[in-house]
Amino acid sequence: MRLADPWLLLLLGALVLLLPRRRTDRSAAVRYPSLDVLRAVAPAGAGRRRAILGLLRAVVLGLAVVALARPQLGTAETSVHREGVDVVLGVDVSGSMLAEDFTIDGKRTNRLDAVKDVVRQFVADRPQDRIGLVLFSGRPYTQAPLTLDHGWLLQNLARASVGMIEDGTAIGSALAAATNRLRASTAPSKFIVLLTDGQSNAGNITPETAAEAAGALRIKVYTVGAGTRGMAPFPMKDFFGNTVYRPMQVDIDEPTLETIAQKTGGRFFRATDFEGLRQVYAEIDRAEKAPFEAPEFLDYREVYPWLLWPALALLLLEAGLGETLLRKLP
Repeated sequence: MRLADPWLLLLLGALVLLLPRRRTDRSAAVRYPSLDVLRAVAPAGAGRRRAILGLLRAVVLGLAVVALARPQLGTAETSVHREGVDVVLGVDVSGSMLAEDFTIDGKRTNRLDAVKDVVRQFVADRPQDRIGLVLFSGRPYTQAPLTLDHGWLLQNLARASVGMIEDGTAIGSALAAATNRLRASTAPSKFIVLLTDGQSNAGNITPETAAEAAGALRIKVYTVGAGTRGMAPFPMKDFFGNTVYRPMQVDIDEPTLETIAQKTGGRFFRATDFEGLRQVYAEIDRAEKAPFEAPEFLDYREVYPWLLWPALALLLLEAGLGETLLRKLP
């Protein structure tokens, strides 16, 4: 229990003025030649009984003042067991991510849309984590820094598209950018999920160098190679503007991705279809849970109506008694 505006209780001091007091001035307000008639009709002790009206009025105002102070009912602060990690998701947005070798609900889908679908679920399953997003192709771009505002993060993920960055696959530079985002993190655990569908062919930092930097900072890196094995259908426009598919060789540098994971204490995963991709992110989610103690606050409920209703009832009682049993005679 707490009061939202406790300073209003100072008004209770003013209620002292409303308490019934014994009259010290005995001079008559109205002079009568004789009081025998009034004594005959006035019941004994009427003055003392009318003091009840003053007490009722004081109680009504007291309840109203306490209601104005807004008493609130809630629970005490408790320490609960939660999980919190800092995560940066690295997503390849190079041109090859348009290859449509994934299927969702029986519908052919390109790699980037499949990754977006899986990442949305990954983010939803980690409400206590700060998550950032680094997109990369020919160079890295921080689409969203570490944040607990997952709604805003997912909006930025939805805006990710092929062509927003010059083409290429800068795996080393992307890993360095993601590592830099976690460099100052004080979270009990921090890791990077780096997804690509190609080989490193751009950037000024080699994947091995970036992996060594991440390992020195104790940042795990989970690498994911996305795409079918062999040939993948790549959409193109023909002379008449129709969409046609041209087979494209899937060329993922698995040894480099395995080296990155090994140097940082992470793991390398290969996802050749949508279900496999979903299971990869689910396995990473289960592997990276860091417990910690955090305070929890529950919302307080306003309980002033519990005071106002009795105050209203007493006010009606005071008015009724004043006009009936405790009516004051002229």
